[in-house]
Amino acid sequence: MSERPAAAPDRQPLDEHAAAALRAYASDQRVKVDALASALEDIAAHGYPSPETGMLWEDARDAHLQRIAGEEPRVT
Repeated sequence: MSERPAAAPDRQPLDEHAAAALRAYASDQRVKVDALASALEDIAAHGYPSPETGMLWEDARDAHLQRIAGEEPRVT
């Protein structure tokens, strides 16, 4: 078996607008993942938060739906 890496398939370049949109989406996702990682690290260091300090899942869902309803579409 060869130790050479497999050749990368040919790629089709993106136009400037598509590349910018993809970078913006990646940045947005990175922020969300960083926030999740911070929350998980906090739980690992300090334990689970008490239920009294939390938020009902219905309230969290409604807030999230309101947030995404106001966003600009990412792909046109």
